[in-house]
Amino acid sequence: MRLVFAGTPEFARTALSSLHHVGHEIALVLSQPDRPAGRGMKLQASAVKQYAIEHGMPVCQPQSLRLDGKYPDDALAAQHAISHANAELMVVVAYGLLLSDWTLHSVPHGCLNIHASLLPRWRGAAPIQRAIEAGDSDTGVCIMQMDAGLDTGAVLMRESLAISDTDTSASLHDKLAVLGSRLIVDTLSALPQLHAKTQATEGVTYAAKILKDEALIDWHLPALRLSQRIRAFDPFPGAHTLCDGQVLKIWSASAFISDTHETPGSVVQLHADAFDVATGDGVLRVTQVQRPGGKRISAAEFLHSHALSIGMLLGASAD
Repeated sequence: MRLVFAGTPEFARTALSSLHHVGHEIALVLSQPDRPAGRGMKLQASAVKQYAIEHGMPVCQPQSLRLDGKYPDDALAAQHAISHANAELMVVVAYGLLLSDWTLHSVPHGCLNIHASLLPRWRGAAPIQRAIEAGDSDTGVCIMQMDAGLDTGAVLMRESLAISDTDTSASLHDKLAVLGSRLIVDTLSALPQLHAKTQATEGVTYAAKILKDEALIDWHLPALRLSQRIRAFDPFPGAHTLCDGQVLKIWSASAFISDTHETPGSVVQLHADAFDVATGDGVLRVTQVQRPGGKRISAAEFLHSHALSIGMLLGASAD
């Protein structure tokens, strides 16, 4: 098929690559404008734009697709680009911009979206992270016919995927990106015979955008909940606490049942390769951390270079 592809991050690049390699013609790529990134804060093209340029695909980077928004000239230019692409269908994957009503109806077969959850659970911006944070046993990918609502469109194809108890948002992202890229190819090949299924009205949840302040560890929460949040916030924004007044990111930890009655946030035991911290319910055994300006290190390395002691309080009370 002749396609318009709209996407921005690596998750979307995986799908674009699959569509390209199986022979679909990418008539136009929409991606968000270049953003400052890295220590030098130099403008950096998105993963999707980089792939498009490498393979000679035309790229359009509007700041908005809405004529009634702050950037009507950008929206008008995007409309012209989409119209001149003469595409049959638009594939939208983690694009990051709201699609105008005109855009939704700009191509004959409409817009299909790859969404990384089992809709209607986890509609919204951060379905991968919220699924891990909530302790879900499985997630998946839905190929959805987009409408004006927030991930409310009818589903053409779906497939589930188990979430392991060691999955982080990074590892689950990669699994779902591969699954999504396969499903969109399968969907397009079967499109004439597929019948979209309206989403259920029960079981709707929303995956709100991840905010940096969510990553501050509240030691009064249960250990299991904290271990889930640590995995959910890896790699961004990184769950963290205070240790001797400095930020200490915790990248890997496991929850253990314990009858300890120590103050939440207090170090209760030191091991050769880990340390235990009391929580509101149970103990969190920390195995990987990161100090400011440093890299991720094992708890064993941290204990070798830092004088952690039993009874020390982590968190706000450590100042």
